[in-house]
Amino acid sequence: MKIYNTTKGILIQSDKSFYLVNENWDDFFNDDNLYDKAQDIVKKSSPISNAEDMIANHLLVPMKSQELWASGVTYYNSKLGRQEESKDAGGGDYYERVYSADRPELFFKATVNRTVPSGGKVNIRKDSTWDVPEPELTLAMTSSGKIIGYTIGNDMSSRSIEGENPLYLPQAKTFDACAGLGPCIYLTKEALPSDTQISMKVLRGGNVAFEDKIEINKIIRKFEDLVKYLYKECSFAYGSFLMTGTGIVPTTSFTLQSGDEIQITIDHIGTLINYVR
Repeated sequence: MKIYNTTKGILIQSDKSFYLVNENWDDFFNDDNLYDKAQDIVKKSSPISNAEDMIANHLLVPMKSQELWASGVTYYNSKLGRQEESKDAGGGDYYERVYSADRPELFFKATVNRTVPSGGKVNIRKDSTWDVPEPELTLAMTSSGKIIGYTIGNDMSSRSIEGENPLYLPQAKTFDACAGLGPCIYLTKEALPSDTQISMKVLRGGNVAFEDKIEINKIIRKFEDLVKYLYKECSFAYGSFLMTGTGIVPTTSFTLQSGDEIQITIDHIGTLINYVR
């Protein structure tokens, strides 16, 4: 089951039918029993006919008052990439330590005003020379810390800035239109299969400029542990989102350009599409 946030209301997709919910997103989302609530709505409601148009033309980010956070160095590929980019600055050893430490690297990414939906335009910093999208499975959680579903995150990153010094991470990660999120939230009571695949393709002038894929079983952290650390001393009145890190790390030979189309697909959830300003 999937839910979409649109300017016309909240859409619930059950099988191939869609149902409209006229509720405030924050109140609707922040429910530990959201899957059951959505099921009850489907049973009591009639399908609507204009859902495809609402998704195509009125789609919003699936968040409102929630914060978007991110996890770092949760894949071996990410550790290697971070060590390589920061070796000249002497920061490589820190990423080795983070990768093997009990405490994960967690950082604030964005609020809704710096996040764009599927079909929206993400940004690359003008003071950066090496910019990449980072495709990430993203957890959707209530105020209690319960994982109620999953979505797709595009963690836009300025690797040239981050590589200068690890302390520059906030500038490399947080700026206007620094994240894509969506297109929906996949609601489920079950954990995602370990072979769930994340794939990314970047199109430039109609041609593939970059593509890669990885399975989520390459993540070294348990999702519950990431959530536990995030919620230790932070409260989220309406819930939150947490990107779980990336295992797809483009080399120095690739950097995003204005006009690029980024396609991120995760099994069971769908495809998040963003364009570079």
